[in-house]
Amino acid sequence: MVRMTVVYDLWYEREYPDREDTELHIGIYATEGDAAEAIGRLRKQAGFQDFPEGFTIYPVTLGVTGWQEGFVTEFVSAKQRDATDRPA
Repeated sequence: MVRMTVVYDLWYEREYPDREDTELHIGIYATEGDAAEAIGRLRKQAGFQDFPEGFTIYPVTLGVTGWQEGFVTEFVSAKQRDATDRPA
């Protein structure tokens, strides 16, 4: 039986109605507890303390392809100067 290794990917994400969202990759941890400890250290820091609920821990299985299909790019108006990728 093959044992699958799971790691814990920590992100900080905050959505804004009038500007680009904040997405910060904090780190990858061997245990969920390690990721939770990182949150404990960071949530008192500038920026994070204003929106402490923005932390999310994602369990990730190593050796597994998460995205398994192509994608298309949707261009928005030049005024917004942005593009969004989404599943095909």
